[in-house]
Amino acid sequence: MTDDPAQANWNVTEWHGKMLVDRNGEKIGKLQDVYVDVETDEPQFGTVKEGFIGRHLTFVPLGGIQIGPDALQVQVTKEQVRTAPDLAMHGEELSQADESALYHHFELNYTPPAIESGRRLARR
Repeated sequence: MTDDPAQANWNVTEWHGKMLVDRNGEKIGKLQDVYVDVETDEPQFGTVKEGFIGRHLTFVPLGGIQIGPDALQVQVTKEQVRTAPDLAMHGEELSQADESALYHHFELNYTPPAIESGRRLARR
């Protein structure tokens, strides 16, 4: 697996449908969408479908991702993903409040954007 940021950037369109595994190698689910920071165009979060009944999308941080031939390994645990906040999507962007909740849940450093709309992440 590689964690080269340059390779991660240009392969992001090929990630759809790949299996996400946690830092311990446990399967989390198949990657649905990738959300990038609109200022840097760096992948920040991906979504996976969870649950058997009433399936919903759950966000997974992609920082430090390692790319393998069949899977993408993230730096969080399956339990952290399972307990992530449920967020309702409004278009293809996350609200500042939802974005903040995700960063805090995964214990990531969150700095609100300087712009009023709060937009930092958009689906690619």
